[in-house]
Amino acid sequence: MVNKSYFSPPSKREAIICLSLAVFFLSMTAIFIGLRPEHGLLTVLFCVLFFLSSPTRKLAVALLPFMIFGISYDWMRLVPNYEVNPVDVEGLYQAEKQLFGVLSPEGIVQIPGEWFSEHTSRWADFLAGIFYLCWVPVPIAFGLYLYFKGDRKYALHFSLSFLLVNLLGFCIYYIHPAAPPWYAINYGMEVIKETPGNTAGLGRFDEMTGLTIFNAIYGRNANIFAAVPSLHAAYMLIATVYAILSKQSKWLIIVFAIITIGIWWTAVYSTHHYIIDVLLGIAVAIVGILLFEQVLMRIPVFARFIRSYEQYI
Repeated sequence: MVNKSYFSPPSKREAIICLSLAVFFLSMTAIFIGLRPEHGLLTVLFCVLFFLSSPTRKLAVALLPFMIFGISYDWMRLVPNYEVNPVDVEGLYQAEKQLFGVLSPEGIVQIPGEWFSEHTSRWADFLAGIFYLCWVPVPIAFGLYLYFKGDRKYALHFSLSFLLVNLLGFCIYYIHPAAPPWYAINYGMEVIKETPGNTAGLGRFDEMTGLTIFNAIYGRNANIFAAVPSLHAAYMLIATVYAILSKQSKWLIIVFAIITIGIWWTAVYSTHHYIIDVLLGIAVAIVGILLFEQVLMRIPVFARFIRSYEQYI
């Protein structure tokens, strides 16, 4: 028999807050960004979960950090980072060549991405596509796994650390806008604002499979001058760290570690990132986790808020 509290509606205060936030989000997005179908879908999904039942309401609130991450990324369209600070194209390219350059048979020093572009294989292209498809879905799936497993503490800590790392990365995007390797290869060192996104080496996966997955993803890229740090390199590392902290099975940790390293390799192989970007992405992930766990969680007010959040979900 289903407990009556299962379908209990939210309190009047909770309902007002939810609907106010939904209206505010849609109206501000319509005014400043422009509404797209996914904005409406996200809002409807959240409201349905929030009002449907007590368990789904808790799930909706638990998913808020991931939703805020997506909204924050989308809202970078409002003020492109290349309008805030100069874009680094040549400096990063030359630094990569100096630190990690590969000498070609012709005696030309190439960045690793250029070397990989000349030494591709169908197996490598396929694996690169598979690895890169994991970069957001697997961490979100892991967060849901922790939640439904009943480990609400680590589900919350993981999602909030994930959000914090993203916000740190977004700040760096504005402090130091940087072009990816494929931009330098295709367009040279001149900054061409509002350049469209590019699948780069991942386009070979689309061609091989007959799918348009990466074309669709990078066609909606909020800003191409956001290569440093590589948040692609950070996401699965965060998931791996929290898999260890939450004492998951060694096989899950091993799988996560393999995917993490695979994404690091793919970022360079596909010319979406420099090795420098990947290393900085790893550093931001580590800093973000330590900042959350060792600094913020030691602030009494913040720790009490997190405990209340955990109890609510």
